[in-house]
Amino acid sequence: MPVSKINGVNINWRSVGANGPWLVMTTGGRRGHDEFIPLAEKIARYGYRVMLHDRRNTGASDVRIESDEGEEVIWTRDMHALLSEQNALPAFFSGSSAGARTSMLFYLRYPQAVRGILLLRVTGGALAAERLPEQYYGQFIRVAEAGGMAAVCAMDAWKERFAANAAAADYMAALPVKQFLNVMRRWNDIFVAGAHYPVMGVTAEQLRSIKVPTIIIPGNDNTHSSKSGLVAHDLIAGSELHSLPIDDQDVPLIPFPDWSPYEEEIARVFADFMTRTIAAESRAA
Repeated sequence: MPVSKINGVNINWRSVGANGPWLVMTTGGRRGHDEFIPLAEKIARYGYRVMLHDRRNTGASDVRIESDEGEEVIWTRDMHALLSEQNALPAFFSGSSAGARTSMLFYLRYPQAVRGILLLRVTGGALAAERLPEQYYGQFIRVAEAGGMAAVCAMDAWKERFAANAAAADYMAALPVKQFLNVMRRWNDIFVAGAHYPVMGVTAEQLRSIKVPTIIIPGNDNTHSSKSGLVAHDLIAGSELHSLPIDDQDVPLIPFPDWSPYEEEIARVFADFMTRTIAAESRAA
C-alpha cells in the first residue's frame, strides 16, 4: 500500500476503484482503514474512486503526540494535504462515528474542497459524552501518571499500533512522559468541550453552516443513537435521511463490521446520492 509523507508524518493509504469521482471515507475511533475496505469495494463498483487512509496515531500510520490543536483538527489538515498530493480535490467525504465527525470538521475548515458529505452513525448523547473521552484519552493519562511511558506502551491499544508500525514503538518509548501527558490532557480538554454539543464535536451553529449536499444514515446503539442522526438532519438544511431496516439497541456500541449485511444498501444509497449531486452540479454550471 502507498505511504506518503504528510506534514512530516508517514500516512498509510490506499485507493479503491480505478477511476471516477473521489469519495474519502474515514473510519471511527482509532481504528485503521481496513474495516472500510468491503464497503469501499461495493461503492467503487458504481464508478467511484474511494480514498482510505490511516489517520496519524491509527493503523499503520506514524504516531505523533504533539500539537496545540485538537487531534481531529490535525486529522483534517493531514487529509487535505494527502488529497491535494493525489489531485483528489474537490471530493465527497464520508465516515462513521469519529469519521463522520472528522468529515464535518473537514468541511468547516475546507468548504471549497467538499462536493458533498455522507454520514454514517453520527455520535452524540450522554453515554458517548461519558465513554469516549475516557476511551480516547482518559485511560492513557491515568496509566502515564501512574507508570510512565513503559506502562503506556504495555497497553493493548498501543501494542496494536506497534504491531502495525514498528517505528511507533521506538517513538513512544523515547517520548518524554511530560510531553505525552501535556498533549493528551490538552486533546482531552478540547474533546470534552464538544462532548455535549447536539452532535459530538460540532455545534448547532456549525451544523447549520453546512451548505453542501448531505446525506445521513443514523446508527442504532447508545453511542451512535438514531436520535443523533435525526438531530444532524434537522440542523443541516436540505440534508437527506436514509434509515436502514434496523432498530435501536440498548447497548453501548455495535461494531461497524456488524453492519456488513447492510453494506450493499449503503453503497447503493451513497452512489445514488453522489450521482444526483454531480448531475445537479452540471445543471448549475
